[in-house]
Amino acid sequence: MKNIKNVNIYKKNIIIRSDLNVPIIKNKIISSERIDRSINTIKYALKKKSKIILMSHLGRPTEGKFEEKYSLFPIFLYLKKKLHNVKITFHKNISEPIKIKYGEIALLENVRFNIGESSNSKILSKKYAKLCEIFVMDAFGSAHRLQSSTAGIIKFVKKTCIGILLESEILSINKVLKNPKRPLVSIIGGSKISTKFKLLKSLGKISDKIIVGGGIANTFIAIKNEVGKSLYEKKFVKEASKLLKQFNFFIPTDSRVGKEFSNNTVVKNRLVSNIKLNEEIMDIGKNSEKEIKKIIKKANTIIWNGPLGVFEFSKFSNGTKTVAKSISENNSFSIAGGGETLAIINLLKLNKNISYISTGGGAFLEFLINGTLPVIELIKKNKKQIKKVQ
Repeated sequence: MKNIKNVNIYKKNIIIRSDLNVPIIKNKIISSERIDRSINTIKYALKKKSKIILMSHLGRPTEGKFEEKYSLFPIFLYLKKKLHNVKITFHKNISEPIKIKYGEIALLENVRFNIGESSNSKILSKKYAKLCEIFVMDAFGSAHRLQSSTAGIIKFVKKTCIGILLESEILSINKVLKNPKRPLVSIIGGSKISTKFKLLKSLGKISDKIIVGGGIANTFIAIKNEVGKSLYEKKFVKEASKLLKQFNFFIPTDSRVGKEFSNNTVVKNRLVSNIKLNEEIMDIGKNSEKEIKKIIKKANTIIWNGPLGVFEFSKFSNGTKTVAKSISENNSFSIAGGGETLAIINLLKLNKNISYISTGGGAFLEFLINGTLPVIELIKKNKKQIKKVQ
């Protein structure tokens, strides 16, 4: 696929589809990371004196209905400060004329306010395509969704290329999927094995060791042990048993438990074979921490997604903190992705110690499973079609 640097965008009308989907509370941006990571593509286009139309989604509003809490206006204000020498205008209605000069930016309101966005409407896709000569797809976090602003526009625009951020995501994830330095260790946490079953299966094929935590680990523990009141998926115990036979897993041997789902509960460290009926597993245990640290220390490639316990309770955050710090202390290539994972990295201020932090949540996981994403495949296919026509 051609990236923005391989396409002539000098004094061209371009649309950049970014992922500016950041947490906003009472009109204040809580984390600007996704916006900041999108800036490189925008700055490159500004250097080339392009007329830039910038678009993104934010949250999950009701389509066709304006909801202030999902407005991109706070992002518009942030961009004005960040790019203070650049004229940026904000446009609420896609049907209104967008008059900007070369080297200027027009930020469109949340694309999910537009009727037909989520259904990948041809009518809306054509409207987007008429606004530009070149479409730059840079929203990795949305590249798994076939919607008008990510996929539909590609069919009707003259040229499509990928942005700097999207290219860096593809290259970084491919680094762990294709010929990684071994041993490759995958660390997968979270509450439900059902939502990450395909991921565990895909990573099992390429990993030398998979470490599991959270409710996912509890389902594995439940294969041979009683887990008391712990969160686990009874229906997936059999499937977990099959995975355990197929691939090399590290299952916690001990756990931190409590009698109630609360930070006030009394914490006890138990062997997984000794969980009481009135107890709940809420973190990996001390011995498991030590074993995981040894595994991570020997790793030459690390993939991380999800907390290993009930991280929001300080009493049960030790396991996740230990894993995060162990990854940050390893000088080998490490990649992390997912909303909760990013929140943990930010909280512990380990951003500079992880080799690559993906901006995608669902997209990151889907790429790890399939080695590609639907919009990426569409861009490749579209390129082939253009070649045939020419």
